[in-house]
Amino acid sequence: MDIKTASALRRLRLVSAPEAVSFLLLLVCSVLKRTTEFNAVPVMGWVHAVLFLLYLVFWADAWNRAKWSPKTAALYFALSVLPAGGFFAERRLRREAENAVIASRARKEGIVNA
Repeated sequence: MDIKTASALRRLRLVSAPEAVSFLLLLVCSVLKRTTEFNAVPVMGWVHAVLFLLYLVFWADAWNRAKWSPKTAALYFALSVLPAGGFFAERRLRREAENAVIASRARKEGIVNA
């Protein structure tokens, strides 16, 4: 995995958890708006919108650079629209990066010819 691909995956991983948190907070704010006088939906809506757009941009970049199959790309997109999906995306991306590092070290040490 080259450095640009690793960077694209890392950016997607780093934005996925905050995007999931903002989605959950937006849901909580929506409930509070309807049950109390507290209304933070406009602020949380903007925060979530910005993070979601960043996720989409980083998702498209990662898909392009990592040469994901359409199934893998669809999975990461689906995880972005689920309330806690960003946490699962972050975990999968972290595991994918760790496996790439292990494979790179194995190639470097001559254990694997790939």
